Amino acid sequence: MGEMVKFSSKMEREALEALRAHAREEGRTLAGLLTEAAKDFLARRRVRPAFREAAEAVLAEHDELLSRLAK
Repeated sequence: MGEMVKFSSKMEREALEALRAHAREEGRTLAGLLTEAAKDFLARRRVRPAFREAAEAVLAEHDELLSRLAK
């Protein structure tokens, strides 16, 4: 686990209460839950551009074949 850094932010009350309840149910800390959520969010955001670039490369490479198949 990396270095923990304290910060302050705001969140809708209902969302925060739901997160706290979820953390309690799983026997985890709110900080741990938020850290995991942030890492998951960032991982998903990083995959999308990589997938898009790969898809565009395949489409460009097989443009003629795809055009013929579309007819």
